[in-house]
Amino acid sequence: MLHLKYSKHANTGNFLESAIRIAEYYGFRPLEEASKKDAAELRHMRKRVGKGARDIGFTRREERALLTAAKRCAPLKHTEGGHLLLWRSGSETKGGTPHVFFELHVLGTLSTIAEALLIVVTHAIAEEAGLEQRILSINNIGSKESSGRYVRDVGTFLRKHIESISSSLRPRAATDPLGTLIQLIERGHPATPRAPQAMEYLTEEERRRFWELLEYLEMFGLPYELSPSILGSRDIWAHSLFQISVDVEGDSRMPIAFGGRYDPLASRLNGAPASAAMVSLTCEIHGRARPKRTAFTFPLIYYAHLGAEARRRSLGVLENLRRAGIPVHHGLYHERIGEQMAAARQHATPYVLIMGHKEAVEDTVLVREVATNSQEAIPLPELTNYLKRRRAAVSA
Repeated sequence: MLHLKYSKHANTGNFLESAIRIAEYYGFRPLEEASKKDAAELRHMRKRVGKGARDIGFTRREERALLTAAKRCAPLKHTEGGHLLLWRSGSETKGGTPHVFFELHVLGTLSTIAEALLIVVTHAIAEEAGLEQRILSINNIGSKESSGRYVRDVGTFLRKHIESISSSLRPRAATDPLGTLIQLIERGHPATPRAPQAMEYLTEEERRRFWELLEYLEMFGLPYELSPSILGSRDIWAHSLFQISVDVEGDSRMPIAFGGRYDPLASRLNGAPASAAMVSLTCEIHGRARPKRTAFTFPLIYYAHLGAEARRRSLGVLENLRRAGIPVHHGLYHERIGEQMAAARQHATPYVLIMGHKEAVEDTVLVREVATNSQEAIPLPELTNYLKRRRAAVSA
């Protein structure tokens, strides 16, 4: 949980205002405003979704809060279709301490760009809060099959060390090996460094997928550490899990965000295969807690990518544009350029930025003026000044 004395924000409301502004720049919209469907139809869908929430095993405290959000997101996926980028905030009490949470959800894409986008946005929120010593810890528990092999070996490990486990925790070791291991890690049990590690059980395809996510982070220039202690329930998570912490008071770490891909939970609630990823930031309540909403700006630019190399470069380009105060639409979650150009036409933006493989290699981007269909290759270091001269940086 973020303690505001370590940040530059004077109160909780300031923190939420900053978080919302950054999230909405990247295309996230309020969960409450995501669907315009008939309320009765939505209630019926939510009743069906609720049936899928039975008998879910929780290994982390944070997972119960995710279940509440996932139940609300699942019917929206059915009614709206396609990809959804949503944010949600609220307050709750954990361990007797009231706090606010700010969640980001990416629905509808299997690509690891979802997790990369969540991490980059969280990084920007933390950076704007003045949190300089940030640590991104990341793990991968793979698919249900590979994590199943991992959990079986965790059970064997716990049986070997059962005498050193507290009597209050021993009964859980037989029924919930992963949850028991998480408890032992949190308590600093001396045997946990020798416990099986989930990443050792990944298939080749899962390793390739994980490396794809790490490539996004490395291309963005975001340091990370691989951490086998970042774990969660197999009923909820698959593949990547991550935590963002801040160094405070010497060697002490203050976790401020936790997230990952929750395809198993989303699929269970939808009653069909579904893809979803999220991150949740938490902050203490201090002073004013209600954020002041600012008017949404309508960008004059749509950013499109073509190919894997261009997609890897795109997060850095968008962040530079955000820092320069130039609003854009984007479709990073789209796989094909045709989908992105259709979205650009729908938004009716007078300018389209296009980065293909050639541009990514040459460190340029094409700036196309829709009215004349003329385009020019602009070096990335000169892009923000070029757009400001063309008045493309002004929102509608």
